[in-house]
Amino acid sequence: MDDIVFYDTLRQGLWVAVKISTPILVVALAVGLIVGLFQALTSVQELTLTFVPKLAAIMIVFWATMGFMTETLTGFFTDTLIPIIVGG
Repeated sequence: MDDIVFYDTLRQGLWVAVKISTPILVVALAVGLIVGLFQALTSVQELTLTFVPKLAAIMIVFWATMGFMTETLTGFFTDTLIPIIVGG
């Protein structure tokens, strides 16, 4: 395997990882900001108040985007990795 093919495949794999993780990370950031703002405004400093809404939002987004994640990973494997492995 040439270095060019290796680095191009690595770049594509990292881009797939970014595309897959973006929805979950954006929702976790937004919920964290909203809960943090709520805590600052109300002076409520409960640790579970930050953890439970974030976990629930992440689980909902993960469930909602599972099809997109599966299609993206399957496409990457079938279009990129499997031809490299079979081709040798």
